[in-house]
Amino acid sequence: MLEHRKAIEHDLLVETGHELRDVGFSLSWEALDSFLSNMSPDSALARELNPKMSNWATQAKTNTILASIYDMLAVINTNLCAKGSGKRPKKPKPYPRPWIEDKKQEPEVTHIGKGALPPDELRAWFKSKEV
Repeated sequence: MLEHRKAIEHDLLVETGHELRDVGFSLSWEALDSFLSNMSPDSALARELNPKMSNWATQAKTNTILASIYDMLAVINTNLCAKGSGKRPKKPKPYPRPWIEDKKQEPEVTHIGKGALPPDELRAWFKSKEV
C-alpha cells in the first residue's frame, strides 16, 4: 500500500473528499476497504497498477467508440430507409465530439482575386517588394 500511497490518496480525495489520515476517524477501515475493492478502471491506482489496461479503460476512449458506433448505425439506418426509393440518401450528421468544431460556426472564408496571376505580373509584384 505504501508504494501506491500517492495514487490511493489522489483517488480517495477526488472521489470522497477524504484523506488517508482520516482513516480510523471520519473514515472507517471498512469504508476504505470497500473503496479500494471497487475502484474504477480509470482511477489513478488502476493506472499505476496496470498501465496497459488503464489507457484502454478511459471514459474518453469509451465515449469515442460509442460515438463511432452511433455514426455507423446512423449510416446503416439511412441506407436501409433509402433502399428501393431510387433516391440517394442524405448523409447523416455524425455524433458531436467536443474536439471537433461545428462547421456552421466557422467564419466565412473571404477570397481575394479570381485565380492565379500571370507570371509577368507575379514577377513585377515580387520586384516591387524587393528592398
